[in-house]
Formats: sequence, C-alpha cells, structure tokens
Amino acid sequence: MAPDFVLPGGRWDGETFTTGNYRLSEAHGRPVVLAFYPHDNSAVCTRQMCSYSNGLQQFTDLGADVWAISPQGLRTHAEFARSNNLRMPLLADTGRTVAHAFGVTAPGVGIRRSVFLIGPDGRVRWQHVALVGLRWQPLEKLTAELSRTRA
Repeated sequence: MAPDFVLPGGRWDGETFTTGNYRLSEAHGRPVVLAFYPHDNSAVCTRQMCSYSNGLQQFTDLGADVWAISPQGLRTHAEFARSNNLRMPLLADTGRTVAHAFGVTAPGVGIRRSVFLIGPDGRVRWQHVALVGLRWQPLEKLTAELSRTRA
C-alpha cells in the first residue's frame, strides 16, 4: 500500500491558484500519478512539469489524477504554476515527510525525481526513482504504464 498522507497544495485554473489539503486516501477509487520533483522553477523540473501538464488530458482520459510534490511552499508553487500554466495540483512537502515515507529523500539533493503510479485501491502499481535527477519519465511511458496497471 502507498503511505497515506495529507499535504497542502494548490491548483492553477488559468485565473486563480486555489489551495486546499490533499489526502491520498481520499483519491481511492481513481489512479493517482505522484510526481516528486526537486525544485520549482529549475530548468529540468519546469520542463518535466510542463510536459505532464500539457498532457494532462491523456491522464484524465485514463481516469487518473496527477499530483506533483516538491519541498517548496505554496507561495512558490503558486508562482511556478502561474508562470508555466501548470494545471495539476502542486503539493508542498516542506518537511519532506511524504518524500521520506516514499523513500525518495537524498542527502544534499532534498528529494529524488520520482514517479509513483498508485492504483484505485491505494497500492503502488509502478514506480521509478531516479538516481540522478536530470531525466524524468516521459508522458508516453507513464500513460503506457498507467494503461497496463490501472485495473
């Protein structure tokens, strides 16, 4: 089972960054793509999150939600979402407790670039944890894995 958590987060709808709490167990019944990324506004993280946001409809068509998690706070997340038109929720794991629970913390880096596909039953169905955070799993790989594992 994926560790349950509650994190503050926000979602940009094109006009407003709406904040609230996100609890993984409340998403049961739907697959969730959890994308851990090291830092708002860094070049690689920006390209990764833009890729996932631009492909959000493909995830939605598969019945999945996408949540992105990094250690920055909501104010930084709001700026990041606005400046890049990111449409998925950005969650603030400022204490890195959720990253630790998923085993993706790294000394000196903070958190490793990682993706977990959580099934509708709350179980981890697939994961990728990068040793070096310069590359990410492309949208096509994630949607293929999600299609294969979502049952």
